[in-house]
Amino acid sequence: MKILQPAASQPQARTHVVPQGTVAIIDKQAVAYNLDSLRHRLDQAGRRNGPRLWAVVKADAYGHTLAHVLGGLARADGLAVLELEEAHLCRAMGWRKPILIMHARYTAADLSDPGLAPLHVIVDSEDQLRELETLAQRPGPHAWLRYSGCLNHSGFPARTYRAAYARLHKLLQAGRLSGLGLLQHYARAEEAEHMREERRDFEAVFAGLPGPRCTENSAALLSDPDYAGSGDWVRSGIALYGISPLAGVDGRGLGLLPAMTLSAPIHGVQPLAAGAPLGYGATFQAARDLRVGLVHCGYADGYPRNLVAAGTVLVQGRACRIIGRISMDTITIDLSDIPQAGPGTQAVLWGHEALSIESVALSAGTIPAQLCVGVTGRVPRIAAAA
Repeated sequence: MKILQPAASQPQARTHVVPQGTVAIIDKQAVAYNLDSLRHRLDQAGRRNGPRLWAVVKADAYGHTLAHVLGGLARADGLAVLELEEAHLCRAMGWRKPILIMHARYTAADLSDPGLAPLHVIVDSEDQLRELETLAQRPGPHAWLRYSGCLNHSGFPARTYRAAYARLHKLLQAGRLSGLGLLQHYARAEEAEHMREERRDFEAVFAGLPGPRCTENSAALLSDPDYAGSGDWVRSGIALYGISPLAGVDGRGLGLLPAMTLSAPIHGVQPLAAGAPLGYGATFQAARDLRVGLVHCGYADGYPRNLVAAGTVLVQGRACRIIGRISMDTITIDLSDIPQAGPGTQAVLWGHEALSIESVALSAGTIPAQLCVGVTGRVPRIAAAA
């Protein structure tokens, strides 16, 4: 098994960087603020001892890089990762609280590694059940039995859920598991009525079964903190990074702060005469004389190529429309109304109060999570100055 290793270099501060191309500034203080904000929502639900919180850091912390955000997650109760290798990385970086492996294929030997403890695993297949039944080390990990629900990506359906629970409960009673819980992953958490239907469905499935419950994700706990506060664990991913999972409102509207600011410098300015075409395919033709800025960013950096007609970037705090087709390395913008902007001036692509990643995603016909995880490896992630 390949073990991921933490980066050797320490995060750089913003003040030490002169960006030559696109750069993503990552603010761990924003992550810490968002974590506290989510806890406050749960506290407001009237629970003196609210649920514990898994901070979801899969996909390298949603593209923000684990190294840059881990310091902001110190008050989380545990980290949730996708694969076994990510769990090893978290331990190598010094995380000592629980880790939840959400979708790994593992062996009993993998789970017996004392360096991973305290370890939680989601059980969503017969193969995983059989591996747990061969565990010799006592106690083993804490198991969370996943209900397939409406999502139907993995997990046990209603007809087999209770039988799978009985097998795990037998292991718990024998001291071969350290805990056993009930878990669901919503298919439509952003739609209140559908989410309530999914809850009622799962409640009927686990009725009478003892154990902690973990069902609520970012969308669920933001839209219904009262119910989320009644559980034992909640999971939050996208909201920790200041991004809204709910339609019609951005992160700031939910009291969150963006953890990523994507920007790139203008590397050139040129005139474009009325009637002249611009860009590949000559899809844009100037209706009047324009001053065109060439921004050092393109789809090779992960910027959405289809974001043209409704797209804008911020230059010196002002919105500039994107004109012409976005290329691999360049975004062309109309700088006609900002004569003082020129080569070296930074263009903000998302993460500003006047240009949220949610608005960019909406214009591109996608979701914010795809944008932040889609920022490519050629874009350096730089730690914001403290």
